[in-house]
Amino acid sequence: MNQRLSVKLPLKLAIVGGGRACKFFLKLIRLGNLPYLQIDIIGVCDINPRAEGYRMAQRMGIYTTTDFRDLFSLEGLDGIIELTSNRDLLVELIQLRPPRIGIVEHNIGRLLRDLFTVDQKLRSAEQQIVFEKALRDFLIQQNQQCIVVINTDFTIDSVNDAYLETVNKTRDEVIGTPCYQVIHGLAAPCDALRNGMVCPMLETLRTGQSTQGIHPMTTGETVSTLYDIVTYPVRNAKGETVRVIELWMDIEREIASRWKKREQELKSDLNKLIQEDRMISLGKLVASCVHEINNPIQGLLTFSHIMKEMLTADSLNPTEIGKMRKFTELMADELERCGKIISGLLSFSRESHKAFRAVNLNEVVSTVVDLVRHRIELQDLYFKMTLTDAPLFVHGDINRLQQCFLNLIFNAIEAMRPGGNLGITSHLISDKQLAEVAIHDTGHGIPHKHLNHIFDPFFTTKAMGEGTGMGLSIVYGVVKNHRGEIRVDSTVDQGTTFTIQLPLVGKADAPGRNKG
Repeated sequence: MNQRLSVKLPLKLAIVGGGRACKFFLKLIRLGNLPYLQIDIIGVCDINPRAEGYRMAQRMGIYTTTDFRDLFSLEGLDGIIELTSNRDLLVELIQLRPPRIGIVEHNIGRLLRDLFTVDQKLRSAEQQIVFEKALRDFLIQQNQQCIVVINTDFTIDSVNDAYLETVNKTRDEVIGTPCYQVIHGLAAPCDALRNGMVCPMLETLRTGQSTQGIHPMTTGETVSTLYDIVTYPVRNAKGETVRVIELWMDIEREIASRWKKREQELKSDLNKLIQEDRMISLGKLVASCVHEINNPIQGLLTFSHIMKEMLTADSLNPTEIGKMRKFTELMADELERCGKIISGLLSFSRESHKAFRAVNLNEVVSTVVDLVRHRIELQDLYFKMTLTDAPLFVHGDINRLQQCFLNLIFNAIEAMRPGGNLGITSHLISDKQLAEVAIHDTGHGIPHKHLNHIFDPFFTTKAMGEGTGMGLSIVYGVVKNHRGEIRVDSTVDQGTTFTIQLPLVGKADAPGRNKG
């Protein structure tokens, strides 16, 4: 075997993910069958202390922990191999790691396990060379990250396909060519010609240590992408750096991917919060509607007793028959009233998927008012609602809009003492094509110092147990999701007004414009 193949890369590594892949990797290290690498595993992390790789590391006297941050303090640590297949964990490792520590993604686990199996079948020197080539193919070719091996004179020794795809060149065009010429089209190393840019390659040659830096890479005439570059020295038997390995990660792509995933998670969380908030509101509605339903039930009970006494007689005279007919009409009216209350509660409690369509904002507000009207009466509030004669059609989800106005009305009711004034108005802002709904109360008001925080999640000025602090943040999320705006005007001890503005739908999208 020639000198080039016998060069070993001494590395102190730690492993995150103490499962089966970790166990295979530890066996491979213990047998010393990694010809290109002189690896010393100095730490293993897993949230499950009973994981088989974790327990094997303990038996081997290797440092173990359940928090990967503990690994950062290990002396001389060069890198961390992530074997969990957890993309979020990989991103977190990359973000929190010290610059001197590199990260290798989980794909290494699967291939090393296969390589271990193959290695058990290799017995001759010729077979060992095949194994070495397979290992090198993994480290260079199979990784999705860009990998380039650079000689000390900055000429490129070898690259993987991901690198060639990124720089949009063939292998023949880059092998033997200086890296700064391939990437930046320069005639000298980056530090010499590019002010403020640290070249990780130069730093590694100068210090003999792994280095990290961020470089913009121009992959087209005008397209520039930021890459996180980590370098690792390759040393010969004398400890001299003979090559440098560079690993690239596309920061912008990773951030965009993570942002999209987080956006989806936030939308899902908002859906859950809205449904949970509906259940809380439903509890408040039920508590007030019990009183409203109780009155007609008592009336029905009274009518039934009277009718029972009348029916005990052998015959009914015309006057009694007339009374009986009147009683049945009254009972039907009371039953219809109870039915509407229960139907409203069932409709409000039903979970529905987000469905945007043209809805009349006046009807949404009126429906919510019908649900809370008895609560307003129980608290002895003066109530006035003035809505536009013409319907105000907006593009929205009727269930979410109901929840939005219900939260605001409940807040207004709970802010006032008996005798307070609650007002609801709607307006058409024709020059801006907006529908506006304002909810005004004469409650205790909101202190000026709190106005900038009332839409923050979990912010509340209510006493412990009286509020979650999510109501107004949900209102804000719903309004923004409908491309609208919300503002609040408040004076302590005088009252508060919440104003919501939503864009009107175009005339072509609006249903038949009858009165709403």
